[in-house]
Amino acid sequence: MRGVFVAGTDTGVGKSVLAASVCAALVERGERVAAFKPVVTGLDGERGEWPADHELLASVANVGQSPTDVAPLRFGPPASPHYAAELAGTSIEPSELVAAARQAAQSADALICEGVGGLLVPITAGYLVRDLALDLKLPLVVAARPALGSINHTLLTIEAARAAGLGVVGVVMTPWPGNGDGVADSNRKTVELIGRVRVSRLPPVTQETLAEAGAELPLDEWVDGW
Repeated sequence: MRGVFVAGTDTGVGKSVLAASVCAALVERGERVAAFKPVVTGLDGERGEWPADHELLASVANVGQSPTDVAPLRFGPPASPHYAAELAGTSIEPSELVAAARQAAQSADALICEGVGGLLVPITAGYLVRDLALDLKLPLVVAARPALGSINHTLLTIEAARAAGLGVVGVVMTPWPGNGDGVADSNRKTVELIGRVRVSRLPPVTQETLAEAGAELPLDEWVDGW
């Protein structure tokens, strides 16, 4: 399967925007791109400036996916998937999620899969976001904040990924605050050095500039270099 798995160091770290930027940039250069997010939670909350994750990803993929195609499971409460399912009185079957992702990939040149929260978030009590990335055999790109605290969170995520056998092909710090932010610059260089991985930067973007921002990322290295 060709594509990438976008994981985050935490919830709200910007992985949906990053995943959408990757999708939009690949579409812009003529590729057929499918998007997938196994579970969306928090739909009962107020919407910010961006659409819900599955709606955003469906808007930039170009193989005819609806938002419900992108995310087969959707829950209202802002909770981890396993608890959101418990509150809804239902259960999640990991094998069905893997099958849905593979089916989406069949119609595309590349599958961009976005995780849920951090890498060790449980989809079920016995199946983590990391397990899904392993089952899909996709290279991992980590979305991280550039601000204080990012070094520890990012290096822990890289270590947890590599310990399980995942290939970490990149880290993206987002939204990048621009030149002159000494903490952000130091964080990027430190994660790159200690984590032994290329660290890119994604500036603040809008829905109209997703493709432009994504084109600045090392997409070939991620998608085809693994």
